[in-house]
Amino acid sequence: MSSRQLTTSSSGGLTLKTPKGTKDYTDKDMAIRDQVFSTITQVFKKHGAVTIDTPVFELTEILAGKYGEDSKLIYDLADQGGEQCSLRYDLTVPFARFIAMHGKEYQNIKRYHIAKVYRRDQPAMTKGRLREFYQCDFDIAGTYDPMIPDAEILRILCEALTALDIGPYSIKINHRKILDGIFQACHVPEENIRSISAAVDKLDKLPWEQVKQEMIQERGLDPTVADRIGDYVKLQGGRELLDTLSQDTKLTQNAMAAQGLADMKLLFEFLEVLDIQDKMRLDLSLARGLDYYTGVIYEAITPQSTVGGVGSVAAGGRYDELVGMLVGRNKKGKPSLQVPCVGVSLGVERIFSILAAKYQDQPIKSKHTEVLVMAVGGGLIKEQMRLAKELWDHGIKASFMYKNKPKLDKQWSLCEKDQIPFAVIIGQDELDSNQVRLKDMRVKDKSQGGGIFIERSNLIDELKNRLKTNL
Repeated sequence: MSSRQLTTSSSGGLTLKTPKGTKDYTDKDMAIRDQVFSTITQVFKKHGAVTIDTPVFELTEILAGKYGEDSKLIYDLADQGGEQCSLRYDLTVPFARFIAMHGKEYQNIKRYHIAKVYRRDQPAMTKGRLREFYQCDFDIAGTYDPMIPDAEILRILCEALTALDIGPYSIKINHRKILDGIFQACHVPEENIRSISAAVDKLDKLPWEQVKQEMIQERGLDPTVADRIGDYVKLQGGRELLDTLSQDTKLTQNAMAAQGLADMKLLFEFLEVLDIQDKMRLDLSLARGLDYYTGVIYEAITPQSTVGGVGSVAAGGRYDELVGMLVGRNKKGKPSLQVPCVGVSLGVERIFSILAAKYQDQPIKSKHTEVLVMAVGGGLIKEQMRLAKELWDHGIKASFMYKNKPKLDKQWSLCEKDQIPFAVIIGQDELDSNQVRLKDMRVKDKSQGGGIFIERSNLIDELKNRLKTNL
């Protein structure tokens, strides 16, 4: 039975299910997800980031006009006679709003944020495309020399994906100025550039001929202009492609494209220093449909052929003007505050899908209990509580069965099922001699029998020493 469809009343009553595009997470699911969060957070902290939080909903006007054609996917909340609000679509625009509100204090910040976002997308549950999902964002805000923060963001992305052990991946990379310069050089009307860019962004899902027809029939583009665009956006490669593009006079004579090429050359130099250039692939079809990107853009993908392969697992780019879009204008008509930013967002649910498929046949430990306090015979519940309290007081994760007369075989079974590494056994004989029996459940031979006897006063030290040892 799926997590969405739980049960149906035999009397024709309420059908219990989660809303479309959402799911429940079991204890084992949460164990995987917690490990994903922990791994990503360690990488983020290693690079000096602090964390912030923002409301799960924002004023609708804050989100409006930031997401291009994807704006239709925003969840608008019902008007309750007050402010018009919408659920956040991503963590980037709320971060920009945060910077705009607290600009004096936060004009230079490395920040990470792990939280849920919401999109009215068409769900594909097995591929991790949901309507409610977590994103893990890392952003660098502030005015710095070109391409230095961008290079570190890409290094952070590589470190996180490698640490998560998701398998092979690559990172498609492009530059908005190169792409917009291509459109200008191919004589795309200025008012059509964003819509043509949105069409190009579909090339990872659709063949060129289909995208070309959309440009011509739906966007009104001249067929010869579409063909010129096609000559460029089909190109992929590494630094050698940059060298080839730098010899293209049509591009180099366009100021915007020339600036984008110069940025990318510098970026690849930094990527080589950071030893991640082999993961990068320049892909001129990458457009990133969100309207706020202004510079380098990128997307991490996994091969569809791999176990649990879901395509895109992370994306991001530079957005130098987003903060300025949210603040007032000065007397010259320019934003009163402009804070350049660059960042990346990892899609947790897609990463989760990969890892869940990878470990589906392996036992997953969802509980962190280190010791099960077991009783032989009845009437010892207070002694079990007393011993568990002592373990808790010393920071040891302990549990016991909530039975006055627990069956011994069920206690052993609980140890095995929950992968609890140690059992501490007490009975009347142990209490009379001020001892306990300790059994290391990780040792599968019969050398311990029912457990070794140790003095009750030595139990804490003995357990702490044994817990340090990995078998």
